[in-house]
Amino acid sequence: MKKRTIGLILYFIILFIPIYWMAITSLKTDDEILRELTFFPNEITFQNYAEIFESPVWRSSFANSLTYVSINVILTLLVAIPAAYAFSRWTFLGSNHLFFWLLTNRMAPAAVFMVPFTELYYILHIYDTCWAVALAHCLFNIPLAVWILEGFMSGIPKEIDETALFDGYSFPRFFYKVFLPLIGPGIGVTAFFCFTFSWVELILAKALTVTNAKPVVVTLTVGIGAEGVRWGLLAAAGILTIIPGTIVVYFVRNYMAKGFALGRV
Repeated sequence: MKKRTIGLILYFIILFIPIYWMAITSLKTDDEILRELTFFPNEITFQNYAEIFESPVWRSSFANSLTYVSINVILTLLVAIPAAYAFSRWTFLGSNHLFFWLLTNRMAPAAVFMVPFTELYYILHIYDTCWAVALAHCLFNIPLAVWILEGFMSGIPKEIDETALFDGYSFPRFFYKVFLPLIGPGIGVTAFFCFTFSWVELILAKALTVTNAKPVVVTLTVGIGAEGVRWGLLAAAGILTIIPGTIVVYFVRNYMAKGFALGRV
């Protein structure tokens, strides 16, 4: 066996140790977790998962997270795709400065926007809703999406646009039938990054929600009760939060493989 193969195996073993530890912790009782160190549950229990599925708080937090993440990804792609097309196809006054300004928004810390967003959403009466978090995350995801998609679109020759229009395609038909399939890998990569950021982002999600739209990433931070930290419950919730991201990776894996090879990532 080659040294490179052995190195990769060791790397993935080390990489998956935290996930394995969280998985076995979720299958233990709190008494076993606090009493002794074991590398496999002495008695497997699914009580932690049952408690999550039976709890309306946990169920609603998962539903809230999926809702605002879906809204954010859809809004981001709807805005970023035409914006990236404009940057990739035309040069206009201040285009380079505008493109760089978009990236500087992505570099700003989320904490800077907590107070302005809170005041704005109170005025608009959307505070503590999924729309509040989704729109806030757009501030960070749209610049990233434009930057990634512009790299894909710039690699597609402009002659394709001209040929399609010369053949009688209207611009909307050309964009939908010809251009979007060509940038499919870019859309997959972009959706993955937007989903990942929105799913795990904590600062804005916690500041802009209280009870009605509290996401699972916030619920994970309040697993301390009068009886102490519920390690098994938190581990089970952590495992469940990994599943949506795994599903997304599974469905866009082919696009991601092409995207990382061709795009600006």
